[in-house]
Amino acid sequence: MECIHLDAQVGDLSGVLSPARNLEHLPLPADELPAGARGFATAPGHGDPSGKRCVKDLELQHIRGAGADGQEVKIRSRHNCWKHDEDLVIRSSDVTGFHAGSTEGDDQGDCQDDWEGLGTVILDEILPHRDGCSHEIAFWDGCSHEIARSGTARSPSSAGGLGATWTETDCPGNR
Repeated sequence: MECIHLDAQVGDLSGVLSPARNLEHLPLPADELPAGARGFATAPGHGDPSGKRCVKDLELQHIRGAGADGQEVKIRSRHNCWKHDEDLVIRSSDVTGFHAGSTEGDDQGDCQDDWEGLGTVILDEILPHRDGCSHEIAFWDGCSHEIARSGTARSPSSAGGLGATWTETDCPGNR
């Protein structure tokens, strides 16, 4: 992660996760992001850890590659009723690079190719890339990273790129 501070200090408390640097720098790279990625990265509440549409605290359900060529990736995350009232599906098409897995036992912090058991999302970061955009998601027990060509949020598979869909769920405590 280039712009996310994973060991920030707030007052006397250290080891805090802070998207502040990312939010400060977001207007500049957001202009360079493909439309679908820009819409997701700059959506209201995306960078607010207490917001209902912040990816923090979503639980990874699965990562799927579609098609024989493996150029489409779908990441489905489930809500936590105490914070979210929607599930999130991120679809990327025209993917030119992807890996996900645990950082356990890897001194360099690189993802190993296994996404099961990654747990909940800590933060994500979407940055411009020469092929379109890069999207990195940090989980408590690993990470995912993908490169996708430019596209639109409404139909990433038709134009290539990254799109996100929030789907309402039934959380009795959030009514």
